[in-house]
Amino acid sequence: MDGRCAVETWAEFGVSGPSCSPRVKRGFGTNVFLCTGSDEVYVFTQERKLTAVLQFPGPVSDLVESHDKQLLYVACRTGVYCVILQVLLSRAQSSPADASSNPAELKVSSESLVVAEEGVSSLLHVNSVLLTLTHRDTTWMLTLYQSSNYEMLTSSRVVSGLVHNDTERQMGRRRRPVLICVYCSDATPTSEATLSDDHFRLEPVLFKLLFGVDAALAKSPVILCGLPDGCLYFFPLHLPGSQLRVLHSLEQPIVFVGASDVVEMGLRHAQCLVAVGELGRVVLIRMDKGGDSRTSFIEGCVPGPVMCGCVDKSCLYYSTGSDLLVLDLSEGSSGREGQERNEETTSKTDAALQSPTSLNVCRVVALAEPTCNTAGEVQLLGLSVRGQLHKITLPVGREDARLSKVPSTQAGRSIRDLLSAIGDVCERASLLKTAIKSKNHILRHLNQVLNISFLLIASTNSEEHLPIQEKPIRCHGITSWSRLLQKDSLNLTCVLDNSSPYVLEQGWTLSIAVFPLSYPPTAGGGSSSTNFLFPFHNLHPGQKLEVSLPLAAAGDTSLPVTVSCSLIFSLTSLLGEEAADLPGLQSSCISLPLNTLTVDWLHALQVNSPIAAHQKATSQSSNTTDTIQAFIRSNRIRCGGRGEGGESASKPEREQYSASIRVLSELLRDTLVLKSSDLDVQGPNVAPQNVCLSLLEWLLCEGCGGVKTGHQGDKIALSTSVVHARGPNGHTVKLTAKEVNVGEESMRKEESLATVEVQVESLSIAAVCGLHHAVLRRIQTLLQRAPERAASTKTVQSLGLRQALQRAEHLQRQIDQSRISGAFGVGVSTGQMDRSLLSVYRALRENPLLII
Repeated sequence: MDGRCAVETWAEFGVSGPSCSPRVKRGFGTNVFLCTGSDEVYVFTQERKLTAVLQFPGPVSDLVESHDKQLLYVACRTGVYCVILQVLLSRAQSSPADASSNPAELKVSSESLVVAEEGVSSLLHVNSVLLTLTHRDTTWMLTLYQSSNYEMLTSSRVVSGLVHNDTERQMGRRRRPVLICVYCSDATPTSEATLSDDHFRLEPVLFKLLFGVDAALAKSPVILCGLPDGCLYFFPLHLPGSQLRVLHSLEQPIVFVGASDVVEMGLRHAQCLVAVGELGRVVLIRMDKGGDSRTSFIEGCVPGPVMCGCVDKSCLYYSTGSDLLVLDLSEGSSGREGQERNEETTSKTDAALQSPTSLNVCRVVALAEPTCNTAGEVQLLGLSVRGQLHKITLPVGREDARLSKVPSTQAGRSIRDLLSAIGDVCERASLLKTAIKSKNHILRHLNQVLNISFLLIASTNSEEHLPIQEKPIRCHGITSWSRLLQKDSLNLTCVLDNSSPYVLEQGWTLSIAVFPLSYPPTAGGGSSSTNFLFPFHNLHPGQKLEVSLPLAAAGDTSLPVTVSCSLIFSLTSLLGEEAADLPGLQSSCISLPLNTLTVDWLHALQVNSPIAAHQKATSQSSNTTDTIQAFIRSNRIRCGGRGEGGESASKPEREQYSASIRVLSELLRDTLVLKSSDLDVQGPNVAPQNVCLSLLEWLLCEGCGGVKTGHQGDKIALSTSVVHARGPNGHTVKLTAKEVNVGEESMRKEESLATVEVQVESLSIAAVCGLHHAVLRRIQTLLQRAPERAASTKTVQSLGLRQALQRAEHLQRQIDQSRISGAFGVGVSTGQMDRSLLSVYRALRENPLLII
């Protein structure tokens, strides 16, 4: 082939749709029909003019012209529509003068629906019969309709096997089955000089050998059907009781089926059938002219994958997506008669299949039937993957091409073609380089994610032996009160600390779930958890991320609350824009737990400053005393004349609630860092006041449960062992720490045990319960630090355990009696039972066991 092919871009229609393979088809006159897989069909002329755009209700899968070139059948998702071409052309011609820039847009309505059959993949029109090919699960159904009234004539079903289709899955596009019609050459009227690209005339002897004597005698057209399972079926159209039968199997999805004149070039019929598979397998079906007339199936392989193809008298043109190739089928067609000719022909055909010629045109996904111009040049119409319609002109092949000199005009065109080919190669190389770089980035990012996942999973499995402070990636919290619009609220600042050697890149999200440990009666026992998501990216080793979230408003008694921290990685962030083509990844993510924080009443206390509290108490004591006394006297004067009724109507004073905890002083000296720096020298003679102050400071400032209070920066300076504060429910609470000697009455003073008693007092029973629970949690952590030592029998006996057990048994009987009375509803009212249970609760809290 002399010179290089010329590529001319006619129009650009955008990226093809993802539903079906695109289609380019030459129509009546100079019309070219183009569908890109969307819901539009473009009518284009060879004068490079877009005349009309047909809009259909759904994505277009196939289109075909009628036998008389008057009708256009289009297959959509909802069925087959019929458009009259004369009406279409008349509307396009009646459009304004600037139709070239604004072509006529025609919306096809449901009135044009002629076959209401969903899922039609391919169409074919033969004489007065319209054929549809539909896929149902694992069954393909070929249905015949009368084109005059569209009544169904017959149908044939075939069960199709499943073939692994990499190209279809990668491109997200469904492969269209192939439908063509083959005539016996002596049965076709000679007046039909031309046939469309879906209709071929076949040599009579080959027709009879392939499809049988009955089809040849009946002069019946034969439908060839190439399915994605790799089987090539045939169906005689005019034989009664015809069914789809297998002609050959390529064992890979069939992309193209056609016919070519590879022997006698002067005849008007084809001598060879060509079928091409998606992975490059090619089969040539023709007749051997040896001693006996028989068919020969010659198989070979060409470089794949094959995206589309077309054929002319002697050449097969096909695209692999990266290049457009031409295969000369005439090689090996001449030779001597007999067995020697067959062997020579087979060997030459195999060699020809192994050496196709490159046309240096890339990214073609659809081809129309080849044509020849007046100069004898072969012209192809191709659609690129970007939706560009190209006219590809191949140079004329000559025998003396090597001896002749190339004209200057053709040399200039060859240089332009060469530069264009270089540009295409550079573009392809740039795209491949970008794709490789993107894949490397994805793999590196995925490797980073896997390393972080393994690190966190390993630390979670060893959580019982690994403190929170030693975890590579951890969270801790700081509580603080803020005021907005005259409303106080408790906030938690959660700090994500990355002490690992890895970078937390884009795609990670910090997830925080907050839920109370107990629910109010109105909640019905249901979960009232609240989730917070904080996306972030590029948290380098050693860096910290701080996020704030509300925990409770003033007056809320939902404490204590548990805060669960975890890291979530979304898999869609790995692929970026490519994730849109994978619906299954939209909700895919990896969740890795970090640690759990607990916020209790001690974290939410608002401690009054000792100096401010003293000044406030001093200034108000003298001013408020007289006012209160005057108010009491006036109230007695007003109520004095009412006798006993007025006295009973006065409001009683609110009851004070309290709870206490006793801890051995020796335990505190072994575990706490005391306030005075010289206490270690003093040994057991440490002042009790210092032990009490150290215990209170530790209770208020220790980061128990991974959470610290916001006033730790001020490092509350306690000058007394009494702390006044305000709880989250707004009530005032008092914490008192004092030294108490515990022992039996018969023991001497030097034999009694020195303990520290922490007492919680408030008018709110909820505040007392919450603070008592918080203090006990901290004492439990204190016991975990304490060194193990065996307590003597004398020490244990001196704690008055017998009296404590007797008191506990008495309280247990009181609780059981209240439950029995409440269950039967006799002997006690609800209020009496509540007071009884409250007295039991207070007795348990005010007479605690000693923690040693």
